[in-house]
Amino acid sequence: MRRWLEANGRAEATGDWKANLGPFYTDDAEYRWAVGPGEEFVAIGKQQIADWACGVHMQGFKGWNYPYDKILYDDVQGEIVAFWRQVSPTVGKDGKRIEVPGVGGSWFRYGGNYKWAEQRDFFDLLSVFSTFAQVAAAGDLGAPIKEKLAGLARGKELTGHRRLSPKPTLGDRIRQGRAMAKIFLLGR
Repeated sequence: MRRWLEANGRAEATGDWKANLGPFYTDDAEYRWAVGPGEEFVAIGKQQIADWACGVHMQGFKGWNYPYDKILYDDVQGEIVAFWRQVSPTVGKDGKRIEVPGVGGSWFRYGGNYKWAEQRDFFDLLSVFSTFAQVAAAGDLGAPIKEKLAGLARGKELTGHRRLSPKPTLGDRIRQGRAMAKIFLLGR
């Protein structure tokens, strides 16, 4: 973990997540994070993790920091849970750097030889999008992030994303929307 934190610091300083963090995975490692209802990001193998998780998905994050605040070790099972924050380089009206609120973190399973066999990230995606909106309003959101968001708005699948369940049909979304409107407006 010490080596990982040092590499994370180098990645923050250089903006090169792929070169600094990519080598930390076993050849058959898995890296996942939830994207939302019925969807997740999955990279299988060292090369996909380096190219997708540390490469494509970190483009546009130069100047962002990911400080680790708390790290819990289970040396019997070879697992670590680490809590981190996602801090943009943009300074808000309060004079502080804008950061994603809430909890962010990773669960790691050690694979030997200073490498991870598995990693799962957890974070509040709605808070990430809210932070992106604040940074965009300040004119500081990186072009690669803007391109990904524009693609999502047009229904483009992001690299490594996969559906866990079928997308709701238009009829499903209308029924669900009506049910929620009834709860919000009428309390039932």
